[in-house]
Amino acid sequence: MDQHATDVLTDWTALRAGIPPVWARYTDLVVERASGSWIETVDGERYLDYTCGIGVTNTGHAHPRVAAAIAEQAARGIHLQQNIVYHQPGLELHRRLPARFPNPRPGSDYGLFLSNSGAEAVEAAVKLAKAATHRPIVVAFRGGFHGRTHGAMALTSSNVKYRAHFEPLMGGVHFVPYPYPLRMGGDETALATTMGAIDDLFATVVAPDDVAAFVVEPVLGEGGYVVPPDGFLPALRAVADRHGILLAVDEVQSGYARTGRFFATEWTDATPDIVIMAKGIASGLPLSGILALRALLDQLAPGSHGGTYGGNAVACAAALATLDVIDDEHLADRAERLGSRMLDGLRAAAEGRGCVAEVRGRGLMLAMEFAEAGSLAPRPDLAKGLLAEAMARNLLLLTCGTHGQVVRIIPPLVTTDDEVELALGIVGAGLDAIGA
Repeated sequence: MDQHATDVLTDWTALRAGIPPVWARYTDLVVERASGSWIETVDGERYLDYTCGIGVTNTGHAHPRVAAAIAEQAARGIHLQQNIVYHQPGLELHRRLPARFPNPRPGSDYGLFLSNSGAEAVEAAVKLAKAATHRPIVVAFRGGFHGRTHGAMALTSSNVKYRAHFEPLMGGVHFVPYPYPLRMGGDETALATTMGAIDDLFATVVAPDDVAAFVVEPVLGEGGYVVPPDGFLPALRAVADRHGILLAVDEVQSGYARTGRFFATEWTDATPDIVIMAKGIASGLPLSGILALRALLDQLAPGSHGGTYGGNAVACAAALATLDVIDDEHLADRAERLGSRMLDGLRAAAEGRGCVAEVRGRGLMLAMEFAEAGSLAPRPDLAKGLLAEAMARNLLLLTCGTHGQVVRIIPPLVTTDDEVELALGIVGAGLDAIGA
């Protein structure tokens, strides 16, 4: 290595050292550019990125139509604050996104509120539910991840690291188990366990007419990429209706065509009251929001909620381009087709491996859980090992699950058939290497 290359490498090392350790890291890669499913580092190495920015770059890195929309709007105006003026991308997004509301009730009018991050959207949903119902309690689900801000953190239970040493958190939050078929004896038992826990909560601790909302992920994200039984959301909807409780679905990670439907809630016939969204909404620009009945949104008095950067004009332009790409390139259908192919391939690669407890997923939201055969004791060491072996072969993956025992596979929805085959081959080689 020549002296110039050594100096550059030393410079990157010094710069990385300036980043606070609060950012838990998967890699030390320094990226020069990214396109489609690939990232390229400053030293010219290329990696197949099946982390997708944790489910953000659904249209791929730097999709040309999204990049063009960003550049065009940036030249017209970047920050056009919502309290002060209207801007065209924002008005258009307020028109188009409510039409995506999952399983809408006939004749209902839906609206949109925009903010910056998933956690902010969760906070907005909780405030809306409390304002609309005049009730103080929120029920969330074990293993759920809803953000790291103080209110959202109170709803999060996917791992103690998100809550430790920050108590006391927002009060009035109660938890019940998320239906986890692998660890609850199958779909039927898992559903019965969860719904029974809700009944017990209402019989022993919380009066149901004090509950403003259920906040739930249609597919558990950080908690393990758990696909619940098909009857879960409809059963939760029935309980909510019985007691006048709002149903808020957190689609931050599962939305925007990720599971083969625009929202994962659409795999059921349940109609939510509030939809929480972020991540894939603007292909990487900071934007989030909630969809809800206009009759609910109108309960928030002027000034009772807001934010300086929410609904930024450039982010809204990116969001409009993202919708166009999802529609024009049929990315929901693509996610379903390629997801089915990957699920079959991952299950074939895992066949006969005693410590692969389950391969599961919906669309291109896929997971492989590692555990001891029989006891199901989590094996985070194997999940970590597979990530290391995949990275050594230039494939980037992530972990999840309370104990870090699950490998999650989140390709961009524009990934190709050849890239899928490449990734499956690498995963298979990685499983051989770790002796799973």
